[in-house]
Amino acid sequence: MSPPTDDHTDSRSTTDLSRRAFSRKAVAAGGSGALAACLENSDRTSVNAPEGVSDPESLPDRQHAWNDVLKTDDAGNVVPPAHHVFLSLSLSSGSDPVAGARGTVRAALRAVERALEWSGDGLVFTLGYTPAYFDRFEAELDAAVDLPNPDPITVLAAASDVTVDTNDALLHLASDDPAVVLAAEETLFGEREQLNGHSPSASLGGVFERRGRRTGFVGPGLPAERQHGLDGIPESEPVPEEAPFFMGFRAGFRESQATEDRVTIRDGPFAGGSTQHFETLELDLEVWFEESDHEQRVARLFSPDHAERNAVGEYGERLGRDPGVAATVDDAHDDARERGVVGHAQKVARAREDGDPVLLRRDVNTTDGDTCGLHFVCLQRDMSEFVRAREAMVGDDFRQYGLGPRGSNGILQYLRLRRWGSYLVPPRSRRALPRPDPGA
Repeated sequence: MSPPTDDHTDSRSTTDLSRRAFSRKAVAAGGSGALAACLENSDRTSVNAPEGVSDPESLPDRQHAWNDVLKTDDAGNVVPPAHHVFLSLSLSSGSDPVAGARGTVRAALRAVERALEWSGDGLVFTLGYTPAYFDRFEAELDAAVDLPNPDPITVLAAASDVTVDTNDALLHLASDDPAVVLAAEETLFGEREQLNGHSPSASLGGVFERRGRRTGFVGPGLPAERQHGLDGIPESEPVPEEAPFFMGFRAGFRESQATEDRVTIRDGPFAGGSTQHFETLELDLEVWFEESDHEQRVARLFSPDHAERNAVGEYGERLGRDPGVAATVDDAHDDARERGVVGHAQKVARAREDGDPVLLRRDVNTTDGDTCGLHFVCLQRDMSEFVRAREAMVGDDFRQYGLGPRGSNGILQYLRLRRWGSYLVPPRSRRALPRPDPGA
C-alpha cells in the first residue's frame, strides 16, 4: 500500500506536526505497509519500544490497571496514550473456547507482554467479552457480574442508526507510539515473526477473526491537526490548538473519574475484572461551533455557572484536576427553568455515589470513515452504574422545561450514536476464553 499522506498545510505545519498527522493516518490504515511507512517516517527501521517483562505473572491481575504506568500532567490528571486500535473479534469457525484454543490465546497475549513494556511508551491493552460470547455456554454468567445484553433504546439513540456488537470480544490496544500499536496488532495475528526482538510462539489468528477495526487518538493538538476536510466540522476549522478533544475542551479530570479500585469487580471468580462499555458517536461540530459562541458551549458542556464565572478558559486549562461540576448539581433544575440550559457534566454528576464518580472514562477521538467522531470508552463495576449515568445524561426530567434532546439539554443534539457494546473485562488470569462459571 502507498504511505498515507496529509496534504493539509498551513501556518501550523512543522516537521513534527506532519509526522504526527502521518502517524494517525498510518494507524487508521493498518497493515504491514502502514507500519513500514510509519517507521520510515519516524526515521526508524524497527519498533524499538521499551522491552517488556520476562514473566507476565508479575503484571497486575487487573487488565484495566493502566493509570499507574501512564504519564500525568501538571495538575495530576492521567494522560491517556495517544494512539488506539479497537478490534471486534469473533471466534473462528470450529474454534472451541473450552479446548486448546484457550492456551493459544494465553500464549499469544503473554508473548506481547514479554516483548513490550506495560506502559504508555510500550503498550497497554484489554480483552473483553460480549454477552453473546457467554450465551454460547449452557451455564449462566457468574452472578457477581452485571453484564446484561446491551439495549441502546434511549433518547440519545432515537435519531440514530445503531449497530449493537454481537461479536465475541473486543481487543483494545493503546500506546503513545503508533508503530507499537501497529506492530502489536500484526504480531497478535501472526503477521509478524518478531516483536521488539522477541519471537512469539502463538497468535490469535487461528482462534479469532477480525470483524471490525476502529482507531482513535487523543491529546492536545491532535484534533486540531486532523479537523481538515472531515464530515461534520466547519470549514473554518475551529478546534482550538491545545484541545485534546474535537469539541474543544479537556476531559478526564482526575476528580471526575472513578478510581480503578472503584470500577473493579470485588467478588466471585471474576474479581479483579471490570465491565466495559464502548460506543461510537458521530459529532455534529458544524452546529456546535457555528450556532453557539464559546460561553454557550461552556454552559452546555459544563454548566451555566461555569460560563458565568469564566471558570473554564479557552479549552479547560483553568480547571486543573477538578472541573467543579459536583457543586452545580443542585442547581440543575433551576438552571433549566430559569436559564433555559443545563450542562452535560452537570447532569451526569447526578449519577455519582455519595459524591464520588462511578465511571472511569477512556474516550478517544476518531476520524474513521473521514467523519469527526468519538469512541466513548468507560469502565464500571456494574453495567447498571453506566445505565444510571446514561439516564442522567439523557435528562428526561428536564423536558418539563422545554429542554428535549434537540434543545439546550447538555450536548445531546450534537451526538449521533452509531455503535454500542458491553463487555466483561476479566482479570488477566481469566482473560483467555473464560467460561461463564470458571469456578465450577
